[in-house]
Amino acid sequence: MVVVQKFGGTSVADVERIRSVAGRIARARAAGHQVVVVVSAMAGETNRLLALARATASDPDARESDALVATGEQVTAALTALALRDAGVPARSFLGHQIRIETDSAYGKARIVRVDVDRLRSVLADGAVAVVAGFQGVDGQGSITTLGRGGSDTSAVALAAALAADTCEIYTDVEGVYTSDPRMVPQARKLERIAYDEMLELASLGAKVLQIRSVEFAKRYRVPVHVRSSFSEAEGTWVVEEDPTMEEVSVAGVAYDRDEAKLTVLRVPDRPGVAARVFGPIARANIVVDMIIQNASADGTTDLTFTVPRGDYEKAKALLEATARDIGAQGVTGQLDVAKVSIVGVGMRTHAGIAARMFEILSAEGINIQMISTSEIKISVVVDAKYTELAVRTLHDAFIDAAPGKRT
Repeated sequence: MVVVQKFGGTSVADVERIRSVAGRIARARAAGHQVVVVVSAMAGETNRLLALARATASDPDARESDALVATGEQVTAALTALALRDAGVPARSFLGHQIRIETDSAYGKARIVRVDVDRLRSVLADGAVAVVAGFQGVDGQGSITTLGRGGSDTSAVALAAALAADTCEIYTDVEGVYTSDPRMVPQARKLERIAYDEMLELASLGAKVLQIRSVEFAKRYRVPVHVRSSFSEAEGTWVVEEDPTMEEVSVAGVAYDRDEAKLTVLRVPDRPGVAARVFGPIARANIVVDMIIQNASADGTTDLTFTVPRGDYEKAKALLEATARDIGAQGVTGQLDVAKVSIVGVGMRTHAGIAARMFEILSAEGINIQMISTSEIKISVVVDAKYTELAVRTLHDAFIDAAPGKRT
């Protein structure tokens, strides 16, 4: 049985934690499993390295920044291999380019193109543990790339898929996936199982347990993912294919994301090709656009409103202002103090009236909805950031705590 185990930054925060992780890995190997380990940088290390880059250069080059921050995982991988060897377990550490996790050249947020696991198979065949530095790869020119925040999750699931592993265990500082953020909703409950599609939505909507691209890999290659705590032996949450029982509950989770900013291009000429001109520069700058609303006016213009990550707000606004001048729009406005609140559940496909009930609940609390976005299994709204906690708790109370059939 091939098992991929990924350990996040809090799990490998110091030497003692690394020794503890090595003990867990050793137990898995003693149980007869072939084990590949993926590690993140030690807690706080990536931020420290990024701060060094900013202290050295006013506008750090993206390629050099990736070369710098990738060293965090290199340190952890080597230390983990040393801890395993010290415990009598044969182990070898590898960097992304040594395995050859090939990516595109979008530094800081690269996407995996291909994974070569022949070297890993050889190590496993020799009876050793392979310890791989997560979060990193190499592009076609041989430059080191990084996969973005949470990228070690993606590294782990991609390796599990390439190895056809039996399971991918994601070890973190929480015991699984909860119905909402337990720090905001004390009565939030751990889910035993969640469908790939539900986890994809939750990850895209602000849930920090798994990185969204890791869930995409898991769904595409049907990799069972077990999210669990490295600080206990408790069973965690399995992210798996959907089954009919999951539809019995309309809402599986309530998520929120404060990392949102809203932009509006005012009085955009309503003619073919204008939307492409608005969003083209944004796409070329690798800025992800989320919710989009277009309001048509009687004078033949429209207001185009959408959301972007808060960290990309200034860059996106500057690009939009240039575009607005080119296309003859009136101007650009923006708002930073917004948040996205969402409900998610595969049961929405078969339960009517969920959207209307959500809007009634928020209205009763005096929460104004600025934007709405829906999919088959989720409803998201943008509200003033100050109402985030109230909205999340109220929706959790109504849809999950009061639900007749609770999924556990």
